[in-house]
Amino acid sequence: MEILFLLKISVIIFCTLLLLLPVSAESRYGACKPRNCGSGPNISYPFYIEDTGLDFCGLRGFKIECSEGKPVYLTSRGPYFVEDISYENQSLRLVDVEVVDATCYAPSHYFAFDGGPMYFSSTHANLQFFYGCNESFSLSFEKKLIPCKSNATYVSYVALVVKDKELSYGEGCERQVGVPIDLEGGFSNQTIKTVDYPQLLKKGFTLRWYGDGCSNSCKTSGGQCGFEDERTVCFCPEGTHSTNCTEGKTGNMTILKVGTGNGNKIFKATIATTVAGVGALIVIVICCIRKFKYNKSICFWKKQNQTDQNIEAFLRNYGPVRVRRYSYSDVKKMTNSFKEKLGQGGYGGVYKGKLHDNSLVAVKVLNESKGNGEEFINEVATISRTSHVNIVSLLDFCFEGQKRALIYQFMPNGSLEKFIFNNNHSLGWDTLFQISLGIARGLEYLHRGCNTRILHFDIKPHNILLDEDFSPKISDFGLARVCTRKQSTISMLDARGTIGYVAPELHCREVGGVSHKSDVYSYGMMVLEMVGRRKNVNVGADHSSEIYFPHWIYQRLKLDEELGLKIIMNEAEKIEVKKMIMVSLWCTQLDPSDRPAMSKVIEMLEGSLDSLQMPPKPRIFSSTSNSSFPSDSSSAIV
Repeated sequence: MEILFLLKISVIIFCTLLLLLPVSAESRYGACKPRNCGSGPNISYPFYIEDTGLDFCGLRGFKIECSEGKPVYLTSRGPYFVEDISYENQSLRLVDVEVVDATCYAPSHYFAFDGGPMYFSSTHANLQFFYGCNESFSLSFEKKLIPCKSNATYVSYVALVVKDKELSYGEGCERQVGVPIDLEGGFSNQTIKTVDYPQLLKKGFTLRWYGDGCSNSCKTSGGQCGFEDERTVCFCPEGTHSTNCTEGKTGNMTILKVGTGNGNKIFKATIATTVAGVGALIVIVICCIRKFKYNKSICFWKKQNQTDQNIEAFLRNYGPVRVRRYSYSDVKKMTNSFKEKLGQGGYGGVYKGKLHDNSLVAVKVLNESKGNGEEFINEVATISRTSHVNIVSLLDFCFEGQKRALIYQFMPNGSLEKFIFNNNHSLGWDTLFQISLGIARGLEYLHRGCNTRILHFDIKPHNILLDEDFSPKISDFGLARVCTRKQSTISMLDARGTIGYVAPELHCREVGGVSHKSDVYSYGMMVLEMVGRRKNVNVGADHSSEIYFPHWIYQRLKLDEELGLKIIMNEAEKIEVKKMIMVSLWCTQLDPSDRPAMSKVIEMLEGSLDSLQMPPKPRIFSSTSNSSFPSDSSSAIV
């Protein structure tokens, strides 16, 4: 009986491995010829049509599905029809499936730019839709009523936005959705009143991709570009080559030709190797089964633990559609064995890296001690839902058990922290004001711009990255939480965040509920540090009144005294700095209900100084009984 059982197991393994035999180069050459879905453009490298075993015909993130004879490109926010592909210009045009046959042109979701090697074309603009607006809603640019989405109590509008930074997320509407479009011609003279926005939606928008690594010499030499062993190759009728069909073979397919009287018979050495491997595996399985029977122990391979299984299941079901997955050895290569370190945090280190197309990236390697995988899942789950100019983009990731890394766009100016607390890298007041405004816009997008609300819970200078133009990008979503837009508060079992920025309600539920107002508090504390160019708590100050900066600056503002800040300001800068101070003091109110929403913060920063009301004196919260903060007994919560 035992022998019969082992024979059955062996036959099953043998048949399975035969099905998994590598596809020959000749077969790959034929499989990767341009195809279509019955209509629409031809699909060829770097794109490929989803089909069992044919993912070697294109790059990760370039998968096309066929749906009812039409090519469809999937994103984490929904499907988009592929209307056109230009391989010469390296561009494709996408149209949202839900607007193709719609009679009411009102999209329900943002386009999810999931990272990867694509970017918007130079003709990119946005249509922004505002749903369920009340009478208080207003915009600084023209808007147009959407009749099919409006009634006596529910009014909706659409506006044309030609620059991402002009996107508005003001109060007065239940929901806003930004949709990319192509806008030909001069942007400056275009408004929503002068364009046919339903036609723009039906036309779609254009994405371009970076160099895909396949040289024209492959195609001109009669080959088909493909992807094998983490690199671009050229599939030819007689084998795999690195760049074209006229050079020596460098691929892993070995072809053995044997001359006979009747001609050449081609034998593939890989089949012999595979059969030998099957035999060896059968022996191993037999030994393993016998060992399990008599020793009651597990075989020698390591079983994936529950945490790893949970993460794999998450990546399968909810992972970003177009973000590539790299092996840990790939991560080591792109970082030159982690040669150049950019920063360090409790999560691990960040290293400078370079992709195969020479584009620079920042590689965040998580500590192995983060065993439960929560931070990894948080980062991927939250940031893959976002697409905003003030949110850092996740490009790729690596997950191999305890080896976990996240690959982001590279920010040449590093973090905001070094420009606040280092006198050698100081920024001008106007730049700091624009940075504070950009962060506010990014937070407003997280709180209101997504279909689901994202609470960051770790807003601080270290987690604000600056690009080459000092435009801020919110990063590090390891502590973030996703909740529905209707949830006013969420339940938290533990306090999360960094001391000095964490909102008091995260320590003491008597203060109030945990909500998006917790991010508002952290934002306010951070902006106060930007103004003071110092930590808010300075135990080494000469005078006790200067220990807690919010109290010190509040007193000067209230008495209309000189702010006493280090860098000389002109009148325009003084106005900007005063607005930053007043907004920050409102944001750091002890009671969450007294803090403004981020949309109101943006309005306050962009409005006139005269329209701002003086906030109440900030009350102090301490999570310990031995607080060093100066405080009134009536205002301190211990």
